[in-house]
Amino acid sequence: MPAPKKTAGRSLLVASAVLSSLALAAPAAVAAPSPSASPSATPPASMSTVGGARLGRPGTQVNLASGVPVLPKDVTARSWVVADAETGDVLAAHHAHWRLAPASTLKMLFADTLLPKFPSTAEHKVVPSDLAGIGAGSSMVGITEEETYTVHDLWLGVFLRSGNDAVHVLSAMNQGVENTVREMNEHAEELQALDTHVVSPDGYDAEGQVSSAYDLTLIARSGLQKEDFREYCSTVRAEFPGATEKNKKGKKVRKSFEIQNTNRLLAGDADVPVYQGIAGVKNGNTTNAGATFTGVAERGGKVLLVTVMNPEKSGHNEVYKETARLFDWGFKAAGKVRPVGELVPPKGAARAGSGPGANPSGEAGGSGDAGTGTAGAGAQPVASAPAAAGSGGIGTALGVIGGVLVLLAGGAFLVNRRWPLPDLVRRRTRP
Repeated sequence: MPAPKKTAGRSLLVASAVLSSLALAAPAAVAAPSPSASPSATPPASMSTVGGARLGRPGTQVNLASGVPVLPKDVTARSWVVADAETGDVLAAHHAHWRLAPASTLKMLFADTLLPKFPSTAEHKVVPSDLAGIGAGSSMVGITEEETYTVHDLWLGVFLRSGNDAVHVLSAMNQGVENTVREMNEHAEELQALDTHVVSPDGYDAEGQVSSAYDLTLIARSGLQKEDFREYCSTVRAEFPGATEKNKKGKKVRKSFEIQNTNRLLAGDADVPVYQGIAGVKNGNTTNAGATFTGVAERGGKVLLVTVMNPEKSGHNEVYKETARLFDWGFKAAGKVRPVGELVPPKGAARAGSGPGANPSGEAGGSGDAGTGTAGAGAQPVASAPAAAGSGGIGTALGVIGGVLVLLAGGAFLVNRRWPLPDLVRRRTRP
């Protein structure tokens, strides 16, 4: 398969207004009483019911009916979620709120928390203290002390190489790891990702550090509202600054080296093809967590989020293979299967009409409600991999297709129930 084109640094097209005020979750979506802050060997009998009562039940939750495809039988993950990224409907789930070690998928929360703080062009010279405390065996992008990097460089290191060194430098810029962890926990609470407790900002195994398939899906959905988040998580290859060295003439020269995204559904691998319509988001793997992954993909106007945590099957790239099977099911089931719950909006979102939220029965409500919200900044399209099959690889973010309907009326935007990814950006195949 030819190598995909580089997408780093390419601007994404603005197509519609982003929504900054979302409907407040219904009172039915509440956390279970004091769940354990440590991963458990088996799913607890009592789990959070954020998003609906059924999501708090152990086992697989799906409404199979006539015309709904049967779930794939070869999914061995301890926990998983398939959700509509735009409506927030959870189409199916398995132990959705089981609190498990998240590994580097936690970097999605790190990015969603810190991305707004620094312009991408800002520069930072790395000092030794910036790299202190990185766990042994951490994934690294290759940051060198006393070298200067742009914030854009650092985020590419976070998303493509899952670089814990890049995470620690950005945390140092944000008044340190301790402050960053505090802000991440606060942001998780604001998002209603109440299964999540952060100890280390890079997702490195730490006592008491947990998240859930539901929370990681919720966090990814929030991150995808941000244009720069979408750019980084959909970038396949990029150039990263190396160390400054003297050439044969004694002149100081700083060369760069190529980094590639470790998300195998985006970049491909010998046993995993690039997934049709994939656009990110983030993978992880540690001894304690096993393999974890959250992905977003678009086909036929539908945008799905799938999170898979710790497959029991130990095959090569198994987390991506199981994610692909769940995506395949989700695209076939979308529009046919009745949801089992929903991805709730943040706590601070302004109430808009009757708004989305789990009803007392635990099923997601209808999608026809409308209300008012406050207009945000520019549109935030999602980069998507090619819809056409073939060996051309992933192209650059170019075209724009329809997403949310936004109507300007009386100084406020009138929106439907969807909280979503504003317009999508397709990425065409290479010629």
